[in-house]
Amino acid sequence: MKSALTALLLCTAAPALAQPAAAPPPVPAQLPFSPAVPAGGLLFLSGQIGQVPEGMDRHTDGFDAAVKGAMDAIGAILTSNGLDYGDIVKCTVMLADMTDWPRFNAAYLPYFKGKRLPARSAFGANGLALGAPLEVECIAALR
Repeated sequence: MKSALTALLLCTAAPALAQPAAAPPPVPAQLPFSPAVPAGGLLFLSGQIGQVPEGMDRHTDGFDAAVKGAMDAIGAILTSNGLDYGDIVKCTVMLADMTDWPRFNAAYLPYFKGKRLPARSAFGANGLALGAPLEVECIAALR
């Protein structure tokens, strides 16, 4: 009986061991990370550089399309986990060119219309994945 109780307690503690969260397709199987992982009441989203129906976006449609792709991908991951942009508590923005900062803000703000803005950091980054002009990663509070 005591070992059964111990096993039950270990099983109920399992959520402390983070498991990948649901992600919308397409998520290329060969990538070495999860789209999102819940832990400690938070959902940690991997950085997004933008997606197109075929998978990864090589940003041939320009900076504004890359922002939209990244933010839409974040929204899809949030939705698949029962969340929305209002649940985001922190974003980190990496820009290949810091002169794109005003354009990023203009494309980013509409996603939070009527919602609290999350805390945010931004910095210039050299050599983002797939030559992306930006990457956005977020942390959301689970409901």
